[in-house]
Amino acid sequence: MTGSGTPGTTRRPGRVIASHGRHVVVEAQTGERIPCTVRGRRLQIVCGDDVEWEPDTMPDKGIVLERLPRRSALARTNSAGAAETLVANITQVVVLCAPQPAPDFFIVDRYLAAAELLDLKSAIVWNKCELSPSDDPARVELEAYARAGYRVLECSTRTGAGIDRVQELLGDEISVLVGQSGVGKSSLANRLMPGLEVATAELSRATEEGRHATSVSTLHHLPGGGDLLDSPGVRDFAPAIELLGDPARAFREITAVAPACRFSDCKHQREPACAVQAAVAAGGISPRRYESYRRLKRLSEELAPDPGRARRDRDR
Repeated sequence: MTGSGTPGTTRRPGRVIASHGRHVVVEAQTGERIPCTVRGRRLQIVCGDDVEWEPDTMPDKGIVLERLPRRSALARTNSAGAAETLVANITQVVVLCAPQPAPDFFIVDRYLAAAELLDLKSAIVWNKCELSPSDDPARVELEAYARAGYRVLECSTRTGAGIDRVQELLGDEISVLVGQSGVGKSSLANRLMPGLEVATAELSRATEEGRHATSVSTLHHLPGGGDLLDSPGVRDFAPAIELLGDPARAFREITAVAPACRFSDCKHQREPACAVQAAVAAGGISPRRYESYRRLKRLSEELAPDPGRARRDRDR
């Protein structure tokens, strides 16, 4: 039997819609969902990956043979200090925050920065908006994001307010929902896709991890259009943006004014005639967002490879 993949073989294209270690569920082009194992320890597969697979000798089972090139990959730094890919081929990062628990906007910045450096779309959703009066200090930060060009939406999973706008945001995109614990990610996902818990449990069972559904990454097709990818690894941890380049490129408002700096290699910290520092002083750039940039700049410098140290290690 030959498939629609490589001629003369049983290879077939598909997309991983659930993953847990070496066990995944592949959605074939026909829409069929096949529980698969991953061949070889070196082949690392995550939810969202496009793959080639073939039928296993066991009925209704398959084997993932190859991972196709990724269009994007969201990663974090693991405990060993290495980049760990969490989800693949997403097109949009949606950062969920809320009045309760108190928002940490520095974490919000980390997610937005990762999206910016990966050339992904991004947006902020202010959940539990019924708990946020017009004079809520957090709204100053939300306004700063809007001025910088980010789309900022408000919604309430309790009252249903603004859910239609969130559905519109997710349509035609492959989105990952991120944010601090307690902001309502699960509640929003269930609002967007009734029956999500049942669908997640079914995919978890298919990966042979039915009793550990909370550790399985899953991708769901939303009734209103678009796909929503849920991965435990990105729920509470900011991505490893320190591996992705110059932090200045991750802040839209800094990128917009940086060409006016006197020096082309300006780091926007102590240099004279720095347009970024001038914009901060004039109120054009949020001082807190500027401090967020400074923190990421320090972090990137701390984690940057040290060629001198490598030479010293070789000479020992």
